[in-house]
Amino acid sequence: MTQTMLPEETIQSKIYLIRGKKVMLDRDLAKLYGVEPKTLNQAVKRNSKRFPEDFMFTLDFKEFSSLKSQIVTSSWGGVRKMPHAFTEQGVAMLSSVLHSQRAIQVNIQIMRTFTRLREMLNSHEDLRRKIEAMERKYDQQFAVVFDAIKQLLEPPKKPKKKIGFVLEKDRRNVVKITS
Repeated sequence: MTQTMLPEETIQSKIYLIRGKKVMLDRDLAKLYGVEPKTLNQAVKRNSKRFPEDFMFTLDFKEFSSLKSQIVTSSWGGVRKMPHAFTEQGVAMLSSVLHSQRAIQVNIQIMRTFTRLREMLNSHEDLRRKIEAMERKYDQQFAVVFDAIKQLLEPPKKPKKKIGFVLEKDRRNVVKITS
């Protein structure tokens, strides 16, 4: 059994955030699996009960236009039908409708990539929570120190000298400097 190894960056670059979900498009998946998009979509259509809305959905024109502008150099050309977007569960389900060894191996890699992305996001979230907890804990203790530092950093306030013409009635308040 030959294992098809794709760089993880290749797979990550094909994962988009659409409707608040991480998805992969049918065209990208077909390319990774080594099949035509038409073949992939026919297999999905024949097994439509396996792909509910939370596994797969069709992009609307606005989403598709936005996606094309993000990708900038699109090789899709003219499109007759809007692409299908597959969530992580939908991608997992694809392995049951595409029966090639390549599809199985690529699917394993895609699932591992989704898992790594989720782990990275969780670790960043944990780190953020820990920092916020530390800030709350030490905020009270260091508030006095921070206030003292702020006072030291602020330049002393000096009264401004009047510049310019002084009226006779104001001369009484002006101190003459004689040398």
